[in-house]
Amino acid sequence: MGSNRNDSFLHLIQRSQKGKLKIYLGYCSGVGKTLAMLQEAERLHESGIDIVAGFVETHEREEFASLLSKLESIPRKKQIYRGIKITEMDIDAILKRQPSVVLVDELQHTNVPGSKNAKRYEDVEEILAAGIHVISTLNIQHLESLYETVEQVAGIKVKDRVPDRLLSHAEELVNVDITPDDLRQRLIEGKIFVPGHTGTLVSDFFKPESLEQLRELTLRELASHLDLKRRTQIPDEYPSNPDQIMVYISSKSLNGEALIRHASRIAGRLNKNWYAVYVQTLAETTPVHRVADTMALAKELGAAVFIYKGDDAVKTMLQFAREYRIGHIIIGNSGGTLPFWQRIQGKKSIVERLIDECRDISVTVFDTRQDGEPRSLQSNGQLPVITREIPLFDKLPHNAWKELIMNAKVVVLDGVVEQKKAFKRLLHECCMARPDINEEVAWKRLLEREKQGGTYAGSEIGIPHARLNGLKHPAVIIGVSKNGLYDKESKNSVRILFLVLTPISDPNGHIKILGVISNMVSDNQWRTAMLQKAG
Repeated sequence: MGSNRNDSFLHLIQRSQKGKLKIYLGYCSGVGKTLAMLQEAERLHESGIDIVAGFVETHEREEFASLLSKLESIPRKKQIYRGIKITEMDIDAILKRQPSVVLVDELQHTNVPGSKNAKRYEDVEEILAAGIHVISTLNIQHLESLYETVEQVAGIKVKDRVPDRLLSHAEELVNVDITPDDLRQRLIEGKIFVPGHTGTLVSDFFKPESLEQLRELTLRELASHLDLKRRTQIPDEYPSNPDQIMVYISSKSLNGEALIRHASRIAGRLNKNWYAVYVQTLAETTPVHRVADTMALAKELGAAVFIYKGDDAVKTMLQFAREYRIGHIIIGNSGGTLPFWQRIQGKKSIVERLIDECRDISVTVFDTRQDGEPRSLQSNGQLPVITREIPLFDKLPHNAWKELIMNAKVVVLDGVVEQKKAFKRLLHECCMARPDINEEVAWKRLLEREKQGGTYAGSEIGIPHARLNGLKHPAVIIGVSKNGLYDKESKNSVRILFLVLTPISDPNGHIKILGVISNMVSDNQWRTAMLQKAG
């Protein structure tokens, strides 16, 4: 956090008439967000900016208390809830005081029942609307669209969440980062405030592998934010092309909220308007309860919500797509298939009909099944995957990391196959050569990693990877497809796959291998030679 970044926000608030938001973002409690916010506040105060503390938690840390004592603090509002005295940020006092900048810690906080707003981020939005600038703090796990991802990574359900729009509306995001090892040491030394069950958090949320993945999520979110800012400054070259996003909500889906969060992230990354559409059948007099909850979440995350009536959902969706310039439809697939007797009559599922009948619209089918349900990639059996081994390169570089990749076994995948099926085949080949790898565990880790975001690396390259406990040495295997491997979710076609497994104890090695691969695939001559060898 250099002075230039702080100076840029100083210049911004000096010339702006509307409230601007700056967020110190971290991957976990204890990385230093509040300290960084207070240090900037001290610099702004010394620069003559009228800055106050609206709500800052010191957690009895002397360093925090010392910095906070140099600022004017708005007294907290005292409330009684179930016989307990609770203090909350006094938004009315802040609006009456009208400072230039206010510090608001812990953006995700849920206010005590009976407060003016249910959530602290709603307080912040009201403060911003009044023309007051806000500096706040937030951890990545509190983003609404990452709810399922964080549950898979850390094994916990995060209760306090904020809509993704808070990040997209922020004028500045600052990454506050330390290594997971240093963070765990701070926890052991008692420098992190974790109320109640520290031991449980150490064993669950503060596991090294969980922290590494949360850290990666934070970096990806920051990169996405920067890319969004860049693209919003570039005019649309083809304004007449359909570009909006629609997500279809079905009453049969048991996990519609995950579908909504997925659609929200896609819309956010593409910086597009998005719509949530529910077609109520004639048999349904009112939307079922879970559909109402799902549509409410869609509205909260920024979607325009539409409810239609009729028994032909596909026809309704396509008509909506034409009227609203939809270029991308997202639909859930709960895994159910039509009965055999309906199939022999030529009937098709909604997903199959939509793919068949839509034109010039991309369709993403998102798996909305709950954990534990059967997951069959093909209802009519597995696609055949034929493999044959080929030599890679005759000349091997001296660099050890490059040697690992250049010596990797290469498998040609003949025929067009679904991408995850190729992952499965490559993993099996890898485990045959490396008996120290537990294939079932490795497959689970690969799928978990893929759910966090596709590993499409551009130029028809995919790099599925996972980090495993107990693995002593990294393993790399390469798959090459003549016709391309199709990924349903990202709509990408991949011709070269690098499947990478690395020890969880060696994060630096993992990063080095990915770096070497990235450099290799940027070499057009290497890529052409590889594809020629595939025949």
